[in-house]
Amino acid sequence: MPSIDLSTIRQTLAVAGVTLFLGACSFTEDALWPSLDPTEPSSGGSTAAGTATSNTQAPDGQQPVAPPILGTSTFQSPGVTPGEPSGTLVGQKVDSLRGDLARLQGRVNSHNDQLQTQRVSARQFAGNYHSLVGAMNARLQVGTTPGNPELVAQWNQAQNELQQVGASIAGLNSLSNEASSTSALASFLLESTRATFDLRGAVEDDHRQLALLEDEVNKTVVVIDRLLNELTDDIARTQNYFSTERLNLTAMQIAIDNGEYIGGSLASRAFGVPAPPPQGGAAALVGQRQPLVVIRFDRPNIDYEQALFTVVSAALERRPNAGFDLVAVAPAVGNSAKIALDTNKARRNAEDVLRSLTNMGLPADRITLSATSSPQAQVNEVHVYVR
Repeated sequence: MPSIDLSTIRQTLAVAGVTLFLGACSFTEDALWPSLDPTEPSSGGSTAAGTATSNTQAPDGQQPVAPPILGTSTFQSPGVTPGEPSGTLVGQKVDSLRGDLARLQGRVNSHNDQLQTQRVSARQFAGNYHSLVGAMNARLQVGTTPGNPELVAQWNQAQNELQQVGASIAGLNSLSNEASSTSALASFLLESTRATFDLRGAVEDDHRQLALLEDEVNKTVVVIDRLLNELTDDIARTQNYFSTERLNLTAMQIAIDNGEYIGGSLASRAFGVPAPPPQGGAAALVGQRQPLVVIRFDRPNIDYEQALFTVVSAALERRPNAGFDLVAVAPAVGNSAKIALDTNKARRNAEDVLRSLTNMGLPADRITLSATSSPQAQVNEVHVYVR
């Protein structure tokens, strides 16, 4: 099985190797993929790290999510035309309905003011968030120290800004509920206005004013409907943006821990339903299929996350519905007690790899984990198979 060390993977695969592997291989049962072997010495070479000029283009070519595109419409009520009292009971009813419409339009104008305030707030916090993310990405792309405290402080600030965007979702939802209640009142007012035409004892001027009032209620209903439609769109866009950026922030936390850029969340690359795990369990794959990745844990603190992200990201770009099977492989050497201890240790290593993948944004339902031993293994290993 071919073996490539982590340093070489980070230097070459992130730039051009992914394209070469994808061009030569397909996702079949016997597809061959490189393994990550931390035991081999680095072959050296220059690091192909780009310098960020803005946060609109990630170095791996993936477009990050832009700030939520919120609506720009304003919703002003058409107003209420004043009327002259006719002295009839119907005329009094028209005056009462006219007062109800004025109060209804006041609510609509209040909803519009709240909506514009929420939009300005969300755009402001999202802009602050993206400025921080752009600065962090620029620092990570050229490389920095692992766990740089300056980047940690920026990450915490970015998280606070993003939480404010999340708070605006609650405000928009509350406003949507209020606007729905206003819409129900508008429908009731429209029915009441139409029913007034059937009342006896009206003069012609009453019906003229009533017809004008009906038109204004209809126009107000249209304004409310448009307000609700844009509110629904704004909420959906903001929720999608917030969910995606939370995953990207989690992935960036890994990058800050390592001191180098790894890319956006894997969740943006995973689509569809993965194939079911193989019969007999993932452990049956060992020795039967070439793994996508092999990580050998022959010393403490193996730095594998950057290379793992690059290879898994490439797999998802080729097959967005891919699933992944993690197999902890321990050496089948010694008595049964020693094998059991090594297997448990290998499984803990595999659990660490699983946590890394989920922190990178890979959905947990796309990953299985199992453990086995093998006489071919010299040290504890974690195999990653793609399906």
